Amino acid sequence: MTVKELSEKLNTTILAGDSGLDRDVTGCYIGDLLSWVMGRARENDAWITIMGNINAIGVAVLADTSCIILTENAPLDDIAREKANTQGIAVLTTNENSYNTAIAIYELLKEQ
Repeated sequence: MTVKELSEKLNTTILAGDSGLDRDVTGCYIGDLLSWVMGRARENDAWITIMGNINAIGVAVLADTSCIILTENAPLDDIAREKANTQGIAVLTTNENSYNTAIAIYELLKEQ
């Protein structure tokens, strides 16, 4: 499943990184401690977090996650939005919490 397909099925809003919407999503990782995520998120994971700053974009690039999903309508700051667009990191937002978002992703990926 691509990030774009995931976004449509989860009914998220795309905040940045349109050029990254064709990336594959093969799993997900939940975490807000950036150093923890950097060492544990896997390539092509959808990263679920509330961290919408430039450091989160850097971690997504280093961990090679397919996208960032900001839960509970967490904001994406303007500097992070610019960096996400430059780096091709899709950033999505949802009003759902991280738990419900992860369950929905699990169910969608299980169907494939």
